[in-house]
Amino acid sequence: KCEMVDEQSGCSPESDLTCWATGDPHYQTFDGKTFDFMGTCTYTLTKTCDPDPTLPVFSVKAKNEHRGNPKVSYVNSVTVDVYDITITVVRSENGIVRVNNHRSHLPISLAGGKLRLWQKGKSVLIETDFMLNVLYDWDDHVVVKLPGMFSGKVCGMCGN
Repeated sequence: KCEMVDEQSGCSPESDLTCWATGDPHYQTFDGKTFDFMGTCTYTLTKTCDPDPTLPVFSVKAKNEHRGNPKVSYVNSVTVDVYDITITVVRSENGIVRVNNHRSHLPISLAGGKLRLWQKGKSVLIETDFMLNVLYDWDDHVVVKLPGMFSGKVCGMCGN
């Protein structure tokens, strides 16, 4: 990112934006704020909200469920919509993702290589060519990373 500060031009690397949800569930937004939210619906973690037509359109949603204790909820599935493709990763379906509701084994390359999915350790990594990264452990932990150029241009539980 290059800008003028005190009549001096300078450039610095843009930092990535990171958001996560884990456990019963605890959230941390892109700007580092934390909160707990015990709902059991499908929630938008982040999506494109800026009208800028040059920005890629995407959304990342998490569906939460109770697991034994009705006072807490956990991530049960993660859905990424991008390039007119819907990727859903469901808890305990290790090594498998659903592409437009069809079960597929990893690794997968879609949209002419602009969307890639593979297993990274005990998690699935969903990565786009514009550096959206979604990491889900097929249990209760999801991490969303975006390049800094999306700061203030997305909305959802991860912030705007």
